[in-house]
Amino acid sequence: MGYSLQSNKKTLEGNQHPDRDQQFQFMERKTRAFQKTNQPVISVDAKKKENLGQYRNPGREWRPVGDPELVNMHDFPDKNQSKGVPYGVYDVQKNTGLVSVGTDHDTAEFAVETIRRWWLSMGRKVYSDAKELLLMADGGGSNGSRNRL
Repeated sequence: MGYSLQSNKKTLEGNQHPDRDQQFQFMERKTRAFQKTNQPVISVDAKKKENLGQYRNPGREWRPVGDPELVNMHDFPDKNQSKGVPYGVYDVQKNTGLVSVGTDHDTAEFAVETIRRWWLSMGRKVYSDAKELLLMADGGGSNGSRNRL
């Protein structure tokens, strides 16, 4: 009857904000100004939550021949197991990053703690004279504009 199994194809694009290009130009100007004076510019974001435990993950890893990692038959979430919440900090100038993985929720406190850990473990070593920090983030979740942290 002319049917076949097919996955969705991402091709449709919704309306863009009328000021989208101006927003990116503003971010580019700010980034360049910070880079000229060796002030840190970081991009932060929470990534997709993942089930923790013996679940199948795409990709491959080196293992002894004939000894694959054994995982659950089904990927149903386990109510007794947490989800992993990765939160990343990317240093635009140095092309380096740090990822924290929490097991609770994507909260403002988690975001701030991850940025603090980046600063203490990486940032202050390479930006010892920093007086400012330019932080780029989207406007949702732990990066929401209503969070007062």
